Amino acid sequence: MLTAANVILLLKIAVTGVTLLLLASFVALARGNYRLHGRINIVFFALTLAALLGLEGIARLAEPEMFQRYFKETNAENALAVHLAFSVPAASLLPFMLYTGLTHRRTIHLALASIFGILWIGTLVTGIFFLPHAPP
Repeated sequence: MLTAANVILLLKIAVTGVTLLLLASFVALARGNYRLHGRINIVFFALTLAALLGLEGIARLAEPEMFQRYFKETNAENALAVHLAFSVPAASLLPFMLYTGLTHRRTIHLALASIFGILWIGTLVTGIFFLPHAPP
């Protein structure tokens, strides 16, 4: 059944999964396997983009007021605002991260990676621990 709580729970699972991919990417990088690092990051990008587009499709097209109602009923509007303050900039950096990595622009890539890392940790923590996934 398509409910806001179910969608949030699914997104928590997705964020956890792509975070594990990101960690695997770091392991490949630490071992000097830059090619595997890049390939894992392409998968990370694709899965994150799919999750974002899926959420936007549900939130904007299927039932536009579902999330507004849900976050109001659960008194989690502030938690959502904090989460979005991390997740929107993180998602916005992803294409630039991918481009600079694939074109071997190391200095810019590392600078963006530092910013992205902070934003992703915020996205992970606020998404997993702050957003409610139980019906009100």
